[in-house]
Amino acid sequence: MKVRFEKVKPMNMYLSVTHDLYREAALDPQQGLCCTTTPLWRLPGLSAPPRMLQMNYGCGSTVDPRDLAGEPSILYVGVGGGLEVLQFSYFARRKGAVVGLDVVDEMLEACDANLREAEKDNTWFERDFVDLRKGDALGLPIDNETIDVAAQNCLFNIFHDHELQQALREMYRVLKPRGRLILSDPVCDTSMPEKLKKDERLRALCLTGALPLADYIKRLTDIGFGTIEVRARRPYRVLSPRHYETAELIRIESVEVAAIKDPMPADGPCVFTGKTAIYHGDEDFFDDGAGHVLKQNQPLAVCDKTAAALTRRGSDEIYVSESTFFYDGGGCC
Repeated sequence: MKVRFEKVKPMNMYLSVTHDLYREAALDPQQGLCCTTTPLWRLPGLSAPPRMLQMNYGCGSTVDPRDLAGEPSILYVGVGGGLEVLQFSYFARRKGAVVGLDVVDEMLEACDANLREAEKDNTWFERDFVDLRKGDALGLPIDNETIDVAAQNCLFNIFHDHELQQALREMYRVLKPRGRLILSDPVCDTSMPEKLKKDERLRALCLTGALPLADYIKRLTDIGFGTIEVRARRPYRVLSPRHYETAELIRIESVEVAAIKDPMPADGPCVFTGKTAIYHGDEDFFDDGAGHVLKQNQPLAVCDKTAAALTRRGSDEIYVSESTFFYDGGGCC
């Protein structure tokens, strides 16, 4: 299968900086260039070529079996060396099941070469499983509501506000109802100095475009995603006054999030940040009258809205945990 090269509108200055950076990274792989490399999933029969592993430019993982049941159509934006499109293909083994987009010609060519190498080492994999196309996150060449799972890894932090809003709208547009947008990006709850925020090379390196997590989540819910799952949050980078123009140490974390195209609840989005409620009263269960039943001394994952409502009751019979920023499904909202 040939890589599709389609016309893409001209980039502005900061995207041009990013384009040049990743053009160089495609021609000369640099392990850990911008992000903490995430290991290949350990799955039967799955292996990746060394060059593909060297080009693992992402701050987390967007591949999770829980999102990939059935025969999903998958869109991955910003293909890098092809590691994640290969892993997505493991769960979607049919022609064109995974669409991989990138705006950098050299990255598409490198990804194509890596996938052809992967075909030699993985008996289950066929190159035609992945449809590589040239495409811009701000104008996806994908029809409305045709994608089950869309993903991006360490991409959205390079955008400024209005571009980020447009990119999220595009992802929302192409997803089917109840489709999932899986994201991995840096976040930072410390105020980023304006000079660092405006340094386009540092932004392209996934360092200074990081948003506070609450702001990041709000961007998703403002677009219309009714359910947000924060699945992981971990240390990622430190910007030290020794090396960067900042008066204080800035700690950056990476976050893995699933935004689900559910209908928006009347009382606002359901955001899961890893909170748990446990009933420890005298009865066999506790029913709050709003659809939440807690069994005696059994942990129940709850969204932040439910956690707040249970806390407001002031009961000494219900323990509600702080956010752990780890959520693996289940519970109630």
